[in-house]
Amino acid sequence: MGSSGLVNSWRVAAALIMLSGSSCSDVNIDSQPTISTTTDQHSDDHSHQDTTSETTAPTTTQQHSDDNPSASDELGITYSGNYEISDPNFGTQTTVLVSNGIRQIVTNALPDHATGHFPNQGNPNAISAQSSTYQYPADPIYTGTARDVHVPGVAINGVKFEPGTAETVSCVTGETYRVEGLQDRFDLGMDFNNAHVQPTGAYHYHGLSDLLAETHKHSESDLVHVGFAADGHLMYVSLADRYESSYRLSGVLRNGTNCTVSLGGGQGPNIAIESSSPDGTYTSDWEYVDGLGDLDQCNGMSINQRYGYVITRDFPFISRCRMGEFTETRQGGPAIGGSQPGQVQGQPNLTVAAALLGVPEEELRAALGPPPPDIKTAADTLGVTAAALRQALDESR
Repeated sequence: MGSSGLVNSWRVAAALIMLSGSSCSDVNIDSQPTISTTTDQHSDDHSHQDTTSETTAPTTTQQHSDDNPSASDELGITYSGNYEISDPNFGTQTTVLVSNGIRQIVTNALPDHATGHFPNQGNPNAISAQSSTYQYPADPIYTGTARDVHVPGVAINGVKFEPGTAETVSCVTGETYRVEGLQDRFDLGMDFNNAHVQPTGAYHYHGLSDLLAETHKHSESDLVHVGFAADGHLMYVSLADRYESSYRLSGVLRNGTNCTVSLGGGQGPNIAIESSSPDGTYTSDWEYVDGLGDLDQCNGMSINQRYGYVITRDFPFISRCRMGEFTETRQGGPAIGGSQPGQVQGQPNLTVAAALLGVPEEELRAALGPPPPDIKTAADTLGVTAAALRQALDESR
């Protein structure tokens, strides 16, 4: 087991200890959550689906079928059509409607399971209800071409999956290393669900949540449908951890001198980088090796003849790329005419961006100046990296 596996072991244990007392809201043990579903409008069986929308993977992708045929037939069926989750214990309110080939998810983004305590030492933010809407393809189209994505998908309960971080280590020699959310060196305040909270109050997953899987297990299958990917394919968790990713630690030593860590936009202590060995602290510590494990570059595989993604305990945890067609939009609204796939919509919220960077809003506005901003100059003025500034602006939309 790698370092990420060890990190997750104690989080699972902590979940069992804290389950009765930790949540994003006060628990009323007399109230029961309700899940209402209808499947007559749409089903991921796609029995009447046009062949152009077929989601089978290419012949080079390994085929996997659940050990229990009757259970495997149920994969994804519970949440394949319209459904609503209303949980008075945790405050979760999520409504999903499928119409005209679009799955629309409207949610307050509160998890329907226990969470860790927030704020905490590594995360100063409190969980709060959001007003989020996502629109994903209901009939996903597999392309076989990996494309990066900022928010890879949304869980069944409406909480987003967002494995990337804004924290970086930057060196005067030009190197920048993105800090991983799940690592042992920097405390980012993750709870036992491998999740924490953004300055906006948005709780989000960086990795596998056992409680999410347990909450939405509705069959005897090892694979539990836990979310929808940005390209419309389904996202799963293997309860027995049967599937291995195809990533491994790189054997190439890191380069960089005079390096400092930027945590929440503030500059931290000097970090020794030069000639250090990759250990999973940074995203670039990992390399993909085709065929090394069960899953492809985006942690996907063919499941019962249909492509889907698996969240794993080891890197990449939740993959940051997608193999199907999608148009990524942030909370600025849906894509409009002429948009390219993956294009970010909406104007940045500088109040949110400033909070993400840990700088006063007026300083951020002054550094950006009139549009279009000079990102590099603004970043230098603020004492952050250009990459961190871009990400903060993107995340604020």
